[in-house]
Amino acid sequence: MNAMKMSLLVIIAVAVFVLLSTIFTVTEKELAMKFRLGEIVKTDYEPGLHFKLPFINNIRKFDKRILTLDARPALYLTKEKKNVNVDFFVKWRIREVATYYKSMSGGNERTAMERIYTIINDSLRDEFSKRTILELLSGERREIMDTTTKVSNEQVTKFGIEVVDVRIKRIDYSEDISESVFNRMVAERTRVAKDYRSRGAEAAEKIRADADRKVTVLKAEAYSQSQKVRGSGDAKASEIYARAYSRNPEFYSFYRSLDAYRNVFNNENDMLVLEPDSEFFDYFKKKRSLSK
Repeated sequence: MNAMKMSLLVIIAVAVFVLLSTIFTVTEKELAMKFRLGEIVKTDYEPGLHFKLPFINNIRKFDKRILTLDARPALYLTKEKKNVNVDFFVKWRIREVATYYKSMSGGNERTAMERIYTIINDSLRDEFSKRTILELLSGERREIMDTTTKVSNEQVTKFGIEVVDVRIKRIDYSEDISESVFNRMVAERTRVAKDYRSRGAEAAEKIRADADRKVTVLKAEAYSQSQKVRGSGDAKASEIYARAYSRNPEFYSFYRSLDAYRNVFNNENDMLVLEPDSEFFDYFKKKRSLSK
């Protein structure tokens, strides 16, 4: 009885093992290939549960996601034959899993990355050799990355690979080039600063000259206006004096004499030498009627 139970358990275990050997799953992030005695028979598996023949079929799975190749920095010559150290990375993925498997030594990811690096490296070297350092600084990095992505895709298609993107992280210069670039930048900024200063000085002179001109014009207009007002006042004063004199010439004469006396004799030490019969003393010697 115990022997029968053991045999039954063995049969069940073998059946379970055989059943499990016929089932495999493919996730959303995987690409699967089925082989029959080493020959590829199917590659277009959708995510889910699938079946195979035990001991006859075997399954290989590869990453379907976008992978990253973080490349080692490389030296490239610019158009001026100066070295720049470029650090970049590549985003890539498997496009056709059967072609990838055949061309990359059984789907070796390390081999694939080495191939991609070689292609990208050659493309970048070619792009950098067409440009000067100044052009690299002026914003042509985007164009270099786009061109490299396009050119490299044309070459890796035969390997069943797609280059999604090429990104340049940084561009470093050798010490002599860095010093040269720095000096050039300082010279350029100095030139721009001098230009701004000269423009500012010119604008300041124009503003100052315009202000001086306006001040001169305002003073001239004010003086002209004051002279007109003064002339008008003198004319009115003369008119009033004339009317007053014509109304009572004798009183006006008397008033003018008193004013003259006050101005002449305002100090006790003043001395005036005149003849006694001088007209200046007329109002001291005789009485005159001051009535109309």
